[in-house]
Amino acid sequence: MSLKVAIQMDPVEALDPDVDTTVMMALSAQARGHRLWWYPTSSLALEDGRLTARARTLEVRPVKGDHFTHGAPQTMDLSEMDVVLMRQDPPFDMAYITATHMLEHIHPTTLVVNDPAEVRNAPEKLFVTHFPGLQPPTLVSRDPGAIADFRRRHPDMILKPLYGNGGSGVARLKPDDPNMEALLEMHFALGPEPVICQAFLPDVKNGDKRVLLVDGEPVGAINRVPLAGQVRSNLHVGGTAEQVELTARDREICALIGRELKRRGLIFVGIDVIGDYCTEINVTSPTGAQQLKRFGGVDATDLMWDAVDARRKG
Repeated sequence: MSLKVAIQMDPVEALDPDVDTTVMMALSAQARGHRLWWYPTSSLALEDGRLTARARTLEVRPVKGDHFTHGAPQTMDLSEMDVVLMRQDPPFDMAYITATHMLEHIHPTTLVVNDPAEVRNAPEKLFVTHFPGLQPPTLVSRDPGAIADFRRRHPDMILKPLYGNGGSGVARLKPDDPNMEALLEMHFALGPEPVICQAFLPDVKNGDKRVLLVDGEPVGAINRVPLAGQVRSNLHVGGTAEQVELTARDREICALIGRELKRRGLIFVGIDVIGDYCTEINVTSPTGAQQLKRFGGVDATDLMWDAVDARRKG
């Protein structure tokens, strides 16, 4: 069954066909005969309950430097789509949240992946706090006294913004580091949100594992190893992807969260695992599918379309 699919994303020109999961999702859709459009979040328009976007037809190719062809923008009623993929990158700010509210006007008649209300209700660094025992010691607060007390108990710690992405703003504070007050001043100057404090996990030197789940089931993982002396393992800041197998603990973590992911309509999810701990549950625009397939794993995007097709037929 051919579906009409619109992808809500950042500019298609900026995508890298060698690494971006969104490109792989589009290629998998094309292989099934689905028709594609794309539009930027900024083009959404809601009037009298009707949600439109300035969308372009889209064809993608796995060719660096020549990875897409698109048509002229035209105003399209998104309720006429079969599927909308939310694939714009965070930050998870009010613009992101507003887009989820707007997309609720068409979901689930038009299937939005992931469910927009549940994306809004599952901030990636907060959602994991609903599963006791999965996180390392963690504090979410803006209170300097609470943060100072946490550091007394966990003198080697990570400080990061609550709604950041891609490792931006992440810093390690060793026991003798005098810069905590200055770092907090910088974070608090950016906005009113709390920060995340976490006990530093020495296992990060062995990598930060990205586990992909489709409809609540783990389908594979890659390991992202930071540069020597660094704590951030994100690929776009210098981390290196490696092949890795799911461990018994990985599967235990997935079993603990998988049923809830499926219940919430969070079809395509990536979790971050360091050692025995889950540090984040990524529901906005998870990546890692290209690297997983390159290392001989499954095509997670093809499994995603299986889940989408099953819902549309149902």
